[in-house]
Amino acid sequence: VNDVDGTIGIAKTPTTPSDFGKAVLSGLHSALDRYGVQPDEVSLLSHATTVVTNSILEENGARTALISTRGFRDVLELRRSARSDLYDMFQDSPRVLVPRHRRLEITERLDATGTVIVPLAEPEIPGLIKQLKDLDVEAVAISLLFSFLNDRHERRLGDALREALPDVAIFLSSEVLPEVREFERTSTTAVCAYVAPILGSYLKRLETATDSLGLPELHVMGSTGGVFDVREALRMPVNSVESGPAAGVIAAQLVGAQLGESNLISFDMGGTTAKASLIRDGQIEVTADYEVGGTGSQNRWVTGSGHPIRVPVIDLAEVSAGGGSIAWIDPAGSLRVGPHSAGAEPGPVCYGQGGDQPTVTDANLVLGYLDAHSLLDGDLPIDYQRAEHALQKKIGDPMNMTALQAAAAVRDIVNNGMAEALRIVSIERGHDPREFSLVAFGGAGPVHAAALADELDIPRIIVPPIPGGFSALGLVMTDVRRDYARTLYRQLEDLAASDIEAVWSELQAQGEEMLRSTGISPDHWRFRRSADLRYSRQAYELNVTAAAGEFTEKIKAKLAESFHSRHEQTYGHKNLTEPVHLVTLRLTAVGELGRL
Repeated sequence: VNDVDGTIGIAKTPTTPSDFGKAVLSGLHSALDRYGVQPDEVSLLSHATTVVTNSILEENGARTALISTRGFRDVLELRRSARSDLYDMFQDSPRVLVPRHRRLEITERLDATGTVIVPLAEPEIPGLIKQLKDLDVEAVAISLLFSFLNDRHERRLGDALREALPDVAIFLSSEVLPEVREFERTSTTAVCAYVAPILGSYLKRLETATDSLGLPELHVMGSTGGVFDVREALRMPVNSVESGPAAGVIAAQLVGAQLGESNLISFDMGGTTAKASLIRDGQIEVTADYEVGGTGSQNRWVTGSGHPIRVPVIDLAEVSAGGGSIAWIDPAGSLRVGPHSAGAEPGPVCYGQGGDQPTVTDANLVLGYLDAHSLLDGDLPIDYQRAEHALQKKIGDPMNMTALQAAAAVRDIVNNGMAEALRIVSIERGHDPREFSLVAFGGAGPVHAAALADELDIPRIIVPPIPGGFSALGLVMTDVRRDYARTLYRQLEDLAASDIEAVWSELQAQGEEMLRSTGISPDHWRFRRSADLRYSRQAYELNVTAAAGEFTEKIKAKLAESFHSRHEQTYGHKNLTEPVHLVTLRLTAVGELGRL
């Protein structure tokens, strides 16, 4: 993006699965050459990556150990004792990232107020270090009971391990997620440790390459739609889980603002998956209840089948439906689409790169939704006959259909799956899709937008000029962002407004220190306060934004009113006589990089 005249240029290169960095550098060289830009003229360089997610999905992360309070080594395996599919009596539990022989224990204990009951057993630490060396671990996650209230034991153990194992990545749950809920805190910390070495290796190589080209500091997109530097990305790898999809939602929000549209459904359909997100009143919906590495059922990711990460993430619904999703016939003779994808290599049959399994892209080509001469400005040759033959042979002949009928069936199935994603973020969240506009992007998104809008009675479709590169626009139109949290776990009426203000002030001081290190002027700092609230006998919370300025008793009362309204909007009812419980205070620090 040229920040002088506002013009936008795009360069797109094929993915290189063996080394994602090659495609990134190829794209950079292509963009610089195509538009005649010198590296020292570039003022902002941002990157979104799927390295974290891929590492978990492919189970090729680091050799990771977990250290827990004695007697609690199996918290990752026990989970919440709930099956993701209640009707499957033979369902396997999700694969644990840290096998049992690498889950170690140490004697110590805090109570529910953070008071020490059993001191940390310092004499056990040398034995733990020896075990970790014998296991040849690359990363360690430490998660002790109630450490979010008192981190003394975790810090002491972490310091000892870092001194003895300088080449091993050490993550403390009290630093990664200082919040209540032992399983989610442990899982989030374990995910951080599991992906850290791979993400670190990738980003350091990429940063070295961009530095050698004379480009500016590399920024990484986070899951909440803000960017941070490589150091922060390595400190909290879990914050980059939905790096790529977040960029697209940011771009959709900005385009909506320019068009005067405040209620939007963002729809991003790529090669393997389709993702939907909601923008309400101009604000992106964010959730702290997210799973990565789950499995699918009827093309929908199933809650409880993955690894929980309790950090803020843009609220996305994802289905395994993309342009590369493979159409196939199951043993019962039914037509299926996905979850397997042809990927970038070999790709759809029509690409002529060795693929022989018909995909959604092949179906769209045969149906006439794609022009065989226009993909990548004609640089990507498309073979219509090859796609038609594959659909006829693999789908049409077994099901007694023509290639055209087979293509239509494939498209109908994939549209049904993606309509489900749109329903999840709208109807299942209590929103009427008829009050929203659909922003369709990604390489395949606009091809399916009209059918999806018709299915959900969405009145307007917005297609950006360069849908295949739209997410990249979000990368250069966002800000530096970091989220902070502190668990209080008290009834709201029992807390003085001044006590709540003191905690928020501490969190804001941390945010100010972070923003100061970026060099962004204080005139461009912004802070947003929110609280996780629930009725006292509930198990889960709703996040409610607090008014700006000093937190007073009057604002505290308005916060409770806002919670009642949000609860009624989400669940259809509220209870004004039930005490409101404050679980966690949150603060978002934003440093504006400047709108282009």
